[in-house]
Amino acid sequence: MSDTDWGDSPQIALLQGATELFPALIAALDAAHTDVQFETYLFDFTDTGATVAQALERAAQRGVHVRVVVDGVGTGRLPPQWRLRFHQAGVRCLIFAPLGPLGLLWPKRWRRLHRKLCVVDGETLFCGGINVLDDFHDPNHGALQAPRFDFAVQMTGDLALQASDTMEQLWQRMVAVRQIRHYQLPEAVRALRAAQAARRSAMLAAEQRPRASLLLRDNVRHRARIEKAYLRAIAAAREEIIIANAYFLPGRKLRRALVLAARRGVRVQLLLQGRYEYFLQYHAARPVYGALLAAGVEIHEYEPSFLHAKVAVIDAASAHPWATVGSSNLDPLSLLLAREANVVVEDSHFALMLRQRLVHAMEHAGRVLDAESYAQRPWRVRLLDRIAFALVRAALWLTGKKY
Repeated sequence: MSDTDWGDSPQIALLQGATELFPALIAALDAAHTDVQFETYLFDFTDTGATVAQALERAAQRGVHVRVVVDGVGTGRLPPQWRLRFHQAGVRCLIFAPLGPLGLLWPKRWRRLHRKLCVVDGETLFCGGINVLDDFHDPNHGALQAPRFDFAVQMTGDLALQASDTMEQLWQRMVAVRQIRHYQLPEAVRALRAAQAARRSAMLAAEQRPRASLLLRDNVRHRARIEKAYLRAIAAAREEIIIANAYFLPGRKLRRALVLAARRGVRVQLLLQGRYEYFLQYHAARPVYGALLAAGVEIHEYEPSFLHAKVAVIDAASAHPWATVGSSNLDPLSLLLAREANVVVEDSHFALMLRQRLVHAMEHAGRVLDAESYAQRPWRVRLLDRIAFALVRAALWLTGKKY
């Protein structure tokens, strides 16, 4: 972990994995004085995940106002024991978009809360791709032999207030929906007014342009904000692009941007998932590799454990470095449907630090995928790739989205 001091700009630290994130997060929670806002897609209480829950519990017990929002698919209902403990401690917890009787058969239910944010006392922000999940545990695959590969940032400054405002807005809207369902209309109106006030505050904060910025993706005002940021940065690249992404299925614009960058002499390196995790994410990505490899894009598949990172660094050593750490994959679910949050940092020290971590992973834990071995994939594998790709396209058709 290394801090960067930019004077009036934010202080920021790069954190790799839960091994680095959880101690920093727990220290901030234990030092909280007034309030904690916490959002995550997956809250798992196994091993070190429970230590985060205990820190939230301790904060609430000493009078800190603690709010937790978890996703209805990623987490669902909390375990009964922890639901009771949170209630007794005073931790308020809401579930974003719980699944109804049709479950995920209803396409509107595919709009998930995927961002991972925590704001402590309106001053300290944690943002990244790391769920509350032990590095060596996977809910579907059990114990892992090597830690999950992922990143987050810890920072202070105006972005913490901006994140706090958008989290307050979501909380108030969820409270209003719950009150409407229970016919508490006056309370619902007050909650919606509070959400509108939080939205105005967030818009004012977003007008400030520090050397770090918070990019939020939603289904109302910021539907393509993260994708556009990637496209602008890739188009401006002159020397090097390194992207590490867990679920990589870029649309036509992103694929074209990467191909054009490689053709104009930019070194483009992708660190992607090398281990089988989910059928669609694993197989649907591979049909797009051919055009990228043909253009000279380098693909490294991460194999020691599950790659969960959603980060990128561009021209780290130049006068205009660009780096991002967040929750957004480069796939249709993240870029078209889910609520996501990424931090963009334009600082050479931070960019070089992230670059060092990614280059080390590619050199020591990545398997290079060359065009010849890609073309010689067994026909059964190619068939599965095409089936998965077709299923993703069919799902997009059901949502009415173009990608």
